Amino acid sequence: MSSDDRGWRQFQKLSVDRRAISRRMKRAEGLTTRHAHRFIVSRIDNIRNARRRIMTWLALVALVIMGVGGQMLLFHQNYQTTGPDYGGLYAEASLGPVDTLNPLYASSTAEVSASRLMFSSLYVYDRTGHAHGDLAESTQVDQSGSVYTVTLRPGARWHDGAAVTAKDVEFTIGLIKNPAALSPLRINWTDVEARALSDTVVQFKLPAPYASFLNALTFPILPRHILSNVPASTLRESAFSQAPIGSGPFKFTYIQSADRLQKYKAVQLTANAEYYLGKPLLNKFEIHAYADTSGIMTAIKTNEVNGATDLTPSQISQLSGEYRAMTPTINNGTYLIINTTMPNMSDVKVRRALQLATDTVAIRNSLATKPPALRLPFIPTQLTATTSLPAAPQYDIAAARKLLDEAGWKLDGTIRKKDGRELAINLVTTKDDTNAHIVKQLQDQWSQLGMTVATQVVNTSDPTVHFTQEVLQPRKYDVLLRDLAIGADPDVYAYWHSSQIGTNGYNFSNYTNRLADAALSTARGRLPLQQRDLKYAAFARQWLEDVPAIGLYQDVYLYATNRPQSSADATARWVSATDRYQNITEWAVNTQNIYKTP
Repeated sequence: MSSDDRGWRQFQKLSVDRRAISRRMKRAEGLTTRHAHRFIVSRIDNIRNARRRIMTWLALVALVIMGVGGQMLLFHQNYQTTGPDYGGLYAEASLGPVDTLNPLYASSTAEVSASRLMFSSLYVYDRTGHAHGDLAESTQVDQSGSVYTVTLRPGARWHDGAAVTAKDVEFTIGLIKNPAALSPLRINWTDVEARALSDTVVQFKLPAPYASFLNALTFPILPRHILSNVPASTLRESAFSQAPIGSGPFKFTYIQSADRLQKYKAVQLTANAEYYLGKPLLNKFEIHAYADTSGIMTAIKTNEVNGATDLTPSQISQLSGEYRAMTPTINNGTYLIINTTMPNMSDVKVRRALQLATDTVAIRNSLATKPPALRLPFIPTQLTATTSLPAAPQYDIAAARKLLDEAGWKLDGTIRKKDGRELAINLVTTKDDTNAHIVKQLQDQWSQLGMTVATQVVNTSDPTVHFTQEVLQPRKYDVLLRDLAIGADPDVYAYWHSSQIGTNGYNFSNYTNRLADAALSTARGRLPLQQRDLKYAAFARQWLEDVPAIGLYQDVYLYATNRPQSSADATARWVSATDRYQNITEWAVNTQNIYKTP
């Protein structure tokens, strides 16, 4: 028998122990389960725990990142800000015309603005309203108070590169004094001698001490090397007056005449990179001159300009939200100037009656700008606070009627007459919405006295009308509604001293009083401040008694701008309208991120 047969028989004899197999299978199952728990299930829990830990760490990392980001944002907010940057164009709308760019003859708003931007002065007004050196580096006054020696700052140059010297100052004064030049500034300089002592020093000799002389040194300086060969009689019409060379922050580029029918012009100016006070941030400045305010409003609505002047209060109120209006007061006053030499106005009782019958409070309250009161011939704050100033009479129509009765003007029906002559007044003013409103109120108020009020409104924008030659110089009015530029100092000598009577003077009331003259003359000397103010207070008392004028209000200047990065500073004190350019080198339309100084 073979071995294979024996193996088969033995296999057939084998028996199966099912219980043993079952036990073994259960044992294997238990081992497998325990193995799975040990190496799989238990590790799944570990993975879950690990995920929690990972998520916790990720959350912590996210919080750290957020904290760092917040800190960086806080740092950015605290140590960085948006500031002005170089470049860009600022366009400003104003009333024309632009007939000349020679600053000696500038009269319209557009001409005066262009002059201020292109030409420098020895002194300008700073943000406090005080005279501050511009071309002048320093000034010395001798013991007599009548000799002023001014040293010019180094480095000032004309736009063509030539140096600005004391000879230019001497030359400019000579032009102003030259009768052939017909400069409106001549009356203020006829008795002043200017002489260049060197390239950087100029000396002024005055006929008498004048404490406020620095305020007179705000006139524009002209270039001698360009104009010395131009006859004074042709200066206004010379090529220089159409393409000037100045030394200011902006230089002339060209004039654009875009609309002959509307008489629209645009003066293009470019930043003076060599300006002695630093290059302006703006690259260009444009002055858009319009014939009327409707043209200015159209320019604003079509976004042709960034800023605008010469708008009326009602037009300012129509501006969209992107524009902001500035309404600073300036040192101008609106007055009713009474021609004291006219037959019906020569009697002081008649003038006092008008003073009492003028409700200045009602007039001011009716104006949209709500201007501050100005009842004196100067700005009261120009004197020390301790100076006792006289109070103007209050509105009293009954007292006014009584004065007219005493003066012999008796009612005949509804009109007052004297010696068969009616009490009639010719009230003259220039064309302006505010003026028209005031004139209507004055007619209503004064008619209660029993007088006839005839009004004449002169359109100064009409080229056929010559207001100065036809109205101002011959004093063809009984009462003139007009604003007067008072300036930075209470020196109002030019308006009220008797020496200023005449066709070329500014004493538009033909006012003369010996006591008033003495007070004005003495106050101009180099007196201690308190003594000077006492003189002006004495003059104001006499002025109120004689009534050569009736003060209405201090002027409010209206300027609109469409919120560029920086422009005019309305928080500063503006002596005149062009003081909006006090910070012109800082005006900007572009922005940049800058770090704050810790």
